[in-house]
Parts: sequence; C-alpha cells; structure tokens
Amino acid sequence: MKMHQSMRSTYYLLSLLLLLSIGGQAHSSVKKKGIRVLMVGGGSSHDFDRWYKQEDVATLERGKLAKVTYTQDPSQILTLLPDTDVLFLANNQPIEDKTIRKAIMAFSQAGKGVVLAHPALWYNWADWPEYNKNLVGGGARGHNKYGPFDVSITAPSHPVMKGVPAVFELDDELYYFKSDPEGSPIKVLATAKSTQSDAVFPSVFEVQYGKGRILGIALGHDAGSHSLPAYQSLIRNAVKWVSK
Repeated sequence: MKMHQSMRSTYYLLSLLLLLSIGGQAHSSVKKKGIRVLMVGGGSSHDFDRWYKQEDVATLERGKLAKVTYTQDPSQILTLLPDTDVLFLANNQPIEDKTIRKAIMAFSQAGKGVVLAHPALWYNWADWPEYNKNLVGGGARGHNKYGPFDVSITAPSHPVMKGVPAVFELDDELYYFKSDPEGSPIKVLATAKSTQSDAVFPSVFEVQYGKGRILGIALGHDAGSHSLPAYQSLIRNAVKWVSK
C-alpha cells in the first residue's frame, strides 16, 4: 500500500511538472485574458469568505487583471495548479498531504508566481518546516493587539509599490515577522511600526527561492486592510509582478 501511494505521488508530481512546462509555453497568450490565480483560504481567526473570497477576489478581477479560482479545500490544489499562473496562499489551515506540499514547492521551483498573504506567513505547521524556511524565508509567531500602525515603503521604485503611498496607516494585526537566517533570503519592500513601540518588522517582501517570484504581504486581517486602496494596490501589483 505504501509503495502504491509513493508511486502515485511520484506520478502526480511528474505530471504536474510536465503540465507546468507546457503551460509556460502558452503563458503570454493566457495572460491576455487575465492572470490565472488560484487563491487558497480557510482556517481559523479570520473571515476568509468575506475578505479573501469576496473582497480580494473582486479586487484582483477588477479591470480583468486576473481570473481567480478560490478554494478552501487544499485537496483541490493538485488538480488546479497546472492551470495556474499565480498561487495566492491565504490559509492557515493544515495542508497535510505530502504530495500537495511537494507540488507547491515544485510550482515555485518551476518558475511560477506565489503570493503569501497574512495568515500564510505564520508558523502554522510544525511538521512542515520547509514551508517557512524555504518558501516564506521566516515567519511570525506573534502580533500586536489589533489596532493602528504605520507602513513605510522602503523600496519605492519596486513595481509592487506602484501607486502605493510612501507611508500609510491602517488598523490590522502587526505581525512580528522575522526572517530565518538559515532560510531563503528576503528583500524587504515595506516595514511596519506601531506608534507604541520602536520595533520595526517586514511587512511586504520578496522571498528568493526557486525560479519563480514569491511575494509576502503581512497585512490582511479584516476591512481595515482589505478595503484600503493601498492594500488593494499591493495585492494587484503583487499578482502582476510575480506572474512575469
């Protein structure tokens, strides 16, 4: 039985890599119809339906920038990835299937785009350390009490920051994101700082892993961010940038 499962997993991964390679050849023509985004939500402590499935999907599909498929069922990831340009992870629920875990890593390694949203930047899975170490380049284990804080752009010329104010305030959870010195390097594009503390944390950043582009956005608890024009510009710019 174990041998059968191992062979099936290998078959799925090889098939995925082949489909990703074939899909890349038609990438430019598909993007003219909208960037194909697979958004994965679900878990605890957030209203995923309201803010990711409704608000963020509408933001990304505005002006036909993207065509978003949303799911809270991780088991669907494997079959949906071959038709995906950008994997938008916004979940903190477990992804327990090892084949799906390998497929997510293979997706980035194959040169595809990944956006890691607020809930997905946490240290969610003790049994999957490669996720935070390699794909995220670190993670958060704590945050400020929900409330106001400032976000300051540190790389204003970066394409993800187009149309984003140099400094803006919002109500959110200020994640204590810390890079992993043994993990994938990150390039910080914006930082977050509470008015009640001198501590500064990465808020928007690149993760240098694989052939694809990965962007982390630590903002995104509820309306205080998702309805904010600066946040909406960030996720639209992020999807465009990582899809290239």
